[in-house]
Amino acid sequence: MGTVVQYQQRGNDERHQRWERLERADLLARSSALKAQDVSQRQAAKVLDVPRSPLQAWRAYHERLNESPAVVAFFQSVPGLAFLHRLVLAIHLVCVEVGACGIRLVCLRLQLTGLHRFVGASYGTQHQVTRRIEEAMVAYRRAESARLAHEMPAQDITVAQDETCTGGLCLVGIEARSNSILLEQEAQARDHDTWHRLMEQALTGLNCRVMQSTSDEAPGLLPDVEHPLGAHHSPDLFHVQHELSKAVSAPTAAKQRAAAKAVAKAEERRTRGHERLDNANGESAKQGPGRPPQATASLEQITPDVEAARQEHQRLAAQRETVIQSIRAIGHADHFVD
Repeated sequence: MGTVVQYQQRGNDERHQRWERLERADLLARSSALKAQDVSQRQAAKVLDVPRSPLQAWRAYHERLNESPAVVAFFQSVPGLAFLHRLVLAIHLVCVEVGACGIRLVCLRLQLTGLHRFVGASYGTQHQVTRRIEEAMVAYRRAESARLAHEMPAQDITVAQDETCTGGLCLVGIEARSNSILLEQEAQARDHDTWHRLMEQALTGLNCRVMQSTSDEAPGLLPDVEHPLGAHHSPDLFHVQHELSKAVSAPTAAKQRAAAKAVAKAEERRTRGHERLDNANGESAKQGPGRPPQATASLEQITPDVEAARQEHQRLAAQRETVIQSIRAIGHADHFVD
């Protein structure tokens, strides 16, 4: 009976090469220099303190590449690998971070230029590169924000606080005037204690005082602004406009719809009055002269009602348009930093 071995598959991030790529390039260059001095590969492996089999595998891999030997020699050298590294980083920065290009187009560019022979061009490999670049950019922005905060004189700041939920809950705090990231931390909750602890860590060592916070009306945020920070809270523009729209726009729209129905009913009554008047006139012509038909008096009463309903509908439509324009104007007038 055989033995069943429980094997747990490892991800790409858990696999570590014994030799880094630059180190391999350096070892290959030194072994080639020893080979030019008529030193055998076995002796070169002893001098370089490297097993012979990796040297053979590296050299065989280079010989199998479908590319010019001069190009292979350049990109497998230490200067060539350094250039290739800078080139791939530049492509990611320009195409993914600055431009509107995605990772798949980066992979296509590597394949079309033939660089896929020297660098992994799969989506998973290039996604790891993008992730490391984004982490480095965030770390740089944090360091730059901290440096500027230490260099600038003490001042009052406004902090915009919110949470994001892409890939897990993340609490964010940004200085509104400079757009500097003060806080960007994954968290298990967004309650008052978590906000207080993370904001206290983010503000430690900074030469500033939070005098105002702008955010939504989340229950965990409001107590943190009022007590630990001792700052003024300004609701963000979206929630102000949304609450006003719920309170005003819906009732105004209902009144306008009711006025439109009243206009339709009044016009329908007037149309029926005209039809009765036409029928009454036809019958009077057959019967001869006599008392005027009652439809004439009825039309004289309906006409003012129609005009009043139309004026009320126009008044409500103008009022609703004023409300819409006023809510939009809040966006132009709202500058909480000033």
